[in-house]
Amino acid sequence: MIATSTFSVALANEAATSDLMADLALLIGAGDVVTLSGDLGAGKTAAARALIRYLADDATLEVPSPTFTLAQSYELPSFALVHADLYRINDASELEEIGLSPLPDDTVALIEWPERAPEAMPDDRIDIAFSHRPALGSTARAAEITGHGKAAAKVARLEALRQFLERAGFLTARRERMPGDASTRSYARLRTEDGSVILMNSPRRPDGAAIYNGRSYSAAVHLAEDVTPFVAIGNGLRKHGFSAPAIRHTDLDAGFLITEDFGNDGVIEGDPPQPIAERYEAATDMLAALHRETLPDTLPVTPETSYDIPVFDIDAWLIEIGLMLEWYLPERGVEPSEELRAEFLGMWRGLLEKPAAAARTWVIRDFHSPNIIWLAERTGILRVGIIDFQDAVLGPAAYDVVSLLQDARLDVPEQLELQLLTRYIKARRATDDSFDPAEFAELYAIMSAQRNTRLLGTFARLNRRDGKPQYLRHQPRIWTYLNRSLAHPALAAFRAWYEANVPPPLP
Repeated sequence: MIATSTFSVALANEAATSDLMADLALLIGAGDVVTLSGDLGAGKTAAARALIRYLADDATLEVPSPTFTLAQSYELPSFALVHADLYRINDASELEEIGLSPLPDDTVALIEWPERAPEAMPDDRIDIAFSHRPALGSTARAAEITGHGKAAAKVARLEALRQFLERAGFLTARRERMPGDASTRSYARLRTEDGSVILMNSPRRPDGAAIYNGRSYSAAVHLAEDVTPFVAIGNGLRKHGFSAPAIRHTDLDAGFLITEDFGNDGVIEGDPPQPIAERYEAATDMLAALHRETLPDTLPVTPETSYDIPVFDIDAWLIEIGLMLEWYLPERGVEPSEELRAEFLGMWRGLLEKPAAAARTWVIRDFHSPNIIWLAERTGILRVGIIDFQDAVLGPAAYDVVSLLQDARLDVPEQLELQLLTRYIKARRATDDSFDPAEFAELYAIMSAQRNTRLLGTFARLNRRDGKPQYLRHQPRIWTYLNRSLAHPALAAFRAWYEANVPPPLP
């Protein structure tokens, strides 16, 4: 028996329909099928138009009814979408002519009048049945949303999301699309007359199968699998005098948060984007200030619960860099032998003993331009807003300095990197006579090599496994950073090994 999940929504006007479709947009992805049913004029096309415009982040996008063309395709920022209207279909066999039989598995299919070809609709789908409610007003509608098969869980989550928004007082807030990241999280900006906040949808789930000694990849390398670490680390950062968004409303079990909105002012400018030196200097100073702090290993979450920050250890580092063997090398036409694998991991295990023995601090982990917001109204290091820290671990300070100064998403000129690295070292030396610049420079090189090796594999995996080829464009930059770090004398043997065994990425 196919599982189902159903709930109903009263829609007073088109704005309410748009809000519902925006909420749905947070939960769907390539391969999902959404069917829209109901009588003529019930609001199917208006709902489809609202969903497509939200996903396109373009409120003026022309979205014609496909009644006559039968199907209209859209290349949206996150995935491709096909909008179909089956009203003129007489037989399910006609779907093949418009590319809907079989339904594409790398595209969202948005289908009006599914009842014209019910036998062609997949077992796993979301159906939204619209109906008129004239007693409530000329534009009032009702929508019955049913998830069939695997889509039942998404519909149950959609209902939970809307209940959360209602409890928090934001059900009627205007939604604005926000770009996602490389994770399973999704975001929206919620606007009311009182201002704006950020909605985070973070479903509890592991990243990958349990193939690392019975653990998923995310568990093995200590990535957050729910929102608890975000709450704990965010509160901890604010308590110690750093700018992390205040958390307004939480549902820890479901994985929904509403947080302070830091806005969109970043630390880069131009096209192609370049670092704004003053803001990178402030971010460097913020890291130096964080690394001077004596920070706890355990943080409170609720009055009854706490969170133990995991240690970024050798085993986690080795699993991360193993992504090069699993994904990057095969993508470049190299199938690593068992001998080569053993050699690679053995070399790295020995090298990583040094950072594993270094003093530990909070490692934010992805402290780079997409995750830093400039708060011009604040002063000093409080101008540096940090919005991505749920994967924080205990590890060497050098890791986050690498993350900032070798930004995976944009080119940081080598001269600026060296200037900022010198700035960081001077700031640490000013308050700690035992701080050793040469030792830190070596740790910086090691962590750079580890991080950039991992990123080559991560971006290859995002392309091959997750259907996100846009990350491949960053690989040449990562390769450049990697070779900068391999120039350090402590990594001479690694430089020779990479030259002999690792092909550069495609330009």
